[in-house]
Amino acid sequence: MPTHRRQPSIELLELMGVVKENGNEQTTLPPVHTPLSYDYVLVGKTIEKQEREAFKKQSEYIEELKKKKLKVTKIIDDDLIFYGIQAPKEIFERYRYLLKVSDACNWSSDQNIVPLSTRIRIVHFILNHTFIYSGEGLRHLMKMKVFEAKFCLHEKKKQRELKENWARWTACLQGQPITAVRNYFGEKVALYFLWLGWYTYLLIPPALIGVIVFLYGLAFFNTSPLIKEVCEADTLMCPLCDKRCKVWQLSDTCTYAKVSLLFDNNGTVLFAMFMAVWATLFLEFWKRHRASYVCEWKVSDWCEEEEELILEIVNDVKCEPKEYKHSYLRSTLVLVCVTAMILVIIGLTHALVVFRVIAAVLLAEGSWEFLSNHSNSGAMMLGAVLHYLIITVMTRVNRIVAMKLCEIEKTRSFAATEKSFTVKMFTFQFFTYFSSLFYVAFFLGRINGHPGGYVRISGKWRLEECHPSGCLTDLFIQMAIIMVLKQTISNVLEFTGPWFCRWFKRRRTQKLQRKCAHCYLKDESEAKQGAELCDNCKLRDWVSNYRLNDVDSFSLFHEFLEMVIQFSFTTIFVAAFPLAPLLALINNVIEIRLDAIKMVALERRLVPKKTNDIGEHHFGLRIEMLSNRGAFSSHLLSSGVWIDVLEAIGVLAVIANGLVIGVSSDFVPRLVYRYRYGPCANGTVTDIDCMAGYINNTLSTARMDDQNIGNEFSASQMVSPGGYNVSYCRYKDYRDNDYTLTPQYWLILAVRFAFVILFEHVVVICKFIAAWFVPSAPMQVKNDRLFDKRNRLKEELSSFEARTHSNT
Repeated sequence: MPTHRRQPSIELLELMGVVKENGNEQTTLPPVHTPLSYDYVLVGKTIEKQEREAFKKQSEYIEELKKKKLKVTKIIDDDLIFYGIQAPKEIFERYRYLLKVSDACNWSSDQNIVPLSTRIRIVHFILNHTFIYSGEGLRHLMKMKVFEAKFCLHEKKKQRELKENWARWTACLQGQPITAVRNYFGEKVALYFLWLGWYTYLLIPPALIGVIVFLYGLAFFNTSPLIKEVCEADTLMCPLCDKRCKVWQLSDTCTYAKVSLLFDNNGTVLFAMFMAVWATLFLEFWKRHRASYVCEWKVSDWCEEEEELILEIVNDVKCEPKEYKHSYLRSTLVLVCVTAMILVIIGLTHALVVFRVIAAVLLAEGSWEFLSNHSNSGAMMLGAVLHYLIITVMTRVNRIVAMKLCEIEKTRSFAATEKSFTVKMFTFQFFTYFSSLFYVAFFLGRINGHPGGYVRISGKWRLEECHPSGCLTDLFIQMAIIMVLKQTISNVLEFTGPWFCRWFKRRRTQKLQRKCAHCYLKDESEAKQGAELCDNCKLRDWVSNYRLNDVDSFSLFHEFLEMVIQFSFTTIFVAAFPLAPLLALINNVIEIRLDAIKMVALERRLVPKKTNDIGEHHFGLRIEMLSNRGAFSSHLLSSGVWIDVLEAIGVLAVIANGLVIGVSSDFVPRLVYRYRYGPCANGTVTDIDCMAGYINNTLSTARMDDQNIGNEFSASQMVSPGGYNVSYCRYKDYRDNDYTLTPQYWLILAVRFAFVILFEHVVVICKFIAAWFVPSAPMQVKNDRLFDKRNRLKEELSSFEARTHSNT
């Protein structure tokens, strides 16, 4: 059968520098003979180092493996026992046949070999589904310390090639050999790096535009009438706290006003609209690139649950399929627990608000004059740091709770468990990261009241106020601190942690013997059928892999989760932080190589997993002709759960950015002032800037002769920096002398809501047009699949006619 033509989408990715295939890598997995160093390794303690009962279970488990005709080689090294596991050829032949008759697993005639990555996945499944007499499987035995470790082995030659071409810091600006990664780590890891590479590449335009928006604000530092009005004002503002805080000069916050203009200017509106459409185009073009690669790899129709059924039969022919079950009681319990967890996370946000309020008071009443004068900013920064610490702690708590809820659900397969865990973990993490940001964006400074009627916590501490220049800077500072801390500290720990653990394990164990010359030649050349290394060289290989850091089934999930949370930061509040795409771009360039180095050199080899999309899958129904039966039937159609999450984030980004611009920023009040209340409102004044007087227009007056104000502020607080007593002060709000809201406030509120509705409808329409305009799969991919299925049907028909002819 002819091989696939090179997909244009892959050629485009290579031209753009996202991938670096060079046409040399095999699109089909390379043939592998019996490996020199076994498919899988189990490690346990010797009988002297553990209880006799544990050693008995260890021996019993090994005997169960032998009953399944798995070859087990035992080598003792000091207090450790290494068991090399190797499956016989019959198991893989059985797997190949079942794969062929299962249309959903996309068998084709060029899949006549079982590569090492597939061997590892099959043996991994068998090990996890082998049970001793007491009913305990490998996972339970690992928890009981019957076995110390389990891992598949790195292939030295391919590992070295990946280090040279991919897993090194000097390759940061080079494309990725995605097909080589797939051949070694499986489709799941390859699609992760393909997605991450595409995401990183497409961050370049928003990063550049974000910098331009930032520079646009910077260009008006000295000419903006808003900044001039703040910096040259002699306006006295009301005290920011009780007791020690005094009235203060608006001009003292000149720097703060300049920073606000960097992120709250007319450019952010267009940038937010651009990012909403960008998110859609990013996902639609990703679907095209994914379709091209899964077509090349022949996993377009692959179904995880069907392959799991095949592996169950390969493991035990007499197995009974796990039936689909649903319990309304369990679902209700899980829903209640998820709701309770979300309320706990929101409660932590409330605690964070209380902390900021109390910290602002304590800083204002402190002896350090600088902190006393900038108490609100200091409290905000301390709150952001505390928020980061809460995120760090809650990430561990969320993981434990999500796993416990999956256990309550009793999902029927590991694939269903992983999908359920993904949804719950992302939900918890999203609320952990963004609850505080939503408070800052939409509630800060809007529920704090006014002089004479301040809203207080426990009737004692006043809620925070916004700066007269707007609240958007508070959101920017919060996001910047969290993003910088998260990315910097996470990347440092992500690399130094595994590196230090590997170094420490090497120090604790004795130095490995050099590989003998005979085995070295075997390892460097193509392995012949039945060829094996000597015991010393086997042990050397096994111990070197044992020293690496452990990985589990959720190791890749955590990498995906980190990137999806970053994608949320980059899109949801981008109107408040135009530099977020630039920070994400810098981080991702490092992240790609960091993850590559970790997987290739610092961690044990991930079990290669097959998939055709990022994340686990949810299933729908599709009618299609099955090639091996020549009849019409139905089978499951899957799509990655992460794609659904990313699309949901894209929709939420439209809503959030519309609200940030319409509600949080001063864009709408400035617009209303320019055309309704400013010097240019009547259309006649030309020598005065249209925004002159805007800051003064946004301020209301509190007078000391009002009894409520007299009770609110003491006489010592109403002393100006110049030392004279004042009879009134200003505060940011639209209120009359009797503290009722002015008609201007209601007009601005109406325009805010009109803008939000208009913005969201326009952007959503643009998103739908972009999604419609870009097909999710290239036409060549669809045609290749069509011809591939035609050839498979022809092969089946030829086989049928040959059998019929032989019978007659």
